[in-house]
Amino acid sequence: MYHPCTLHLRSLLRYNILMPRERLYRTEAVVLRRHDFGEADRMLTLYTPELGKFHALAKGVRKLTSRKAGHLELFMRSQLLLARGRDLDIITQAETIDPYRTLREDLIRTTYASYAIELLDRFVEEANENRPLYDLLVATLNRLCESDELALVVRYYELHLLSLVGYQPQLFRCVGCGKMLEPEDQFFSAARGGVLCPACGSAYQAEAVPLSLPALKVLRFAQTHPFAELANLRLRAALHAELERVMQHYIVFMLERNLKSVEFLRLLRREARQGVAAAELATDPSAKAEVPSWKG
Repeated sequence: MYHPCTLHLRSLLRYNILMPRERLYRTEAVVLRRHDFGEADRMLTLYTPELGKFHALAKGVRKLTSRKAGHLELFMRSQLLLARGRDLDIITQAETIDPYRTLREDLIRTTYASYAIELLDRFVEEANENRPLYDLLVATLNRLCESDELALVVRYYELHLLSLVGYQPQLFRCVGCGKMLEPEDQFFSAARGGVLCPACGSAYQAEAVPLSLPALKVLRFAQTHPFAELANLRLRAALHAELERVMQHYIVFMLERNLKSVEFLRLLRREARQGVAAAELATDPSAKAEVPSWKG
């Protein structure tokens, strides 16, 4: 005699064998990566709200007569119809939801978008559903099309992506002694996952980097406030550079590798510094950087 639980399990297994999943299914997706496959096909890495990240094959998409080609470019958000395959699912139909055309027409925006995509691709495993992360990616691509504060868009994206994948940095308590941080210059330790107070930072200088009070204020504000409020801040180029340096220190440690797009972003940062400095002088030579309050 079988135990009742065993009989139930056997019936479920038999049901799954006799009742396979629907062969066709629809999903919204953002194209993360692509590479040519065979003579006319293309392999795509997609990120979706319900299925997470996965690979799919777009057959014949490189042919001039392909109707799918214009809907499956990098960064595009499209509605797809796929057929389940033995090894790879096949894209049978594609319709653009948002082409994000600006991201392919402006080199600076293209590079920031490439960084956002690469960051998600490195942190996310395949087939892990994360709807908030998908929504964050879509919102970030929209902001990279529309915003003039591209560095703030990326800092916000980094902090919230890290939170959604389980690596949220601690910005309010010292990760060494556990005490609430005081409004003063601190240290940041990637190995310990957050900010060290001056006393603890001095003890772990080999693994920590300096973090100024203005930079910590911006990071805390970005972590706890909507992007619309963060976008109102106007920061000097030196503060932007410090924020990027601290975040890259943390991200590279977590991934155990450098991102391909970072070197080019550093070149863009130098160009951005020149642009911001010129804009400040043109509008108000005496203007001071605006940072959020300590409690904010």
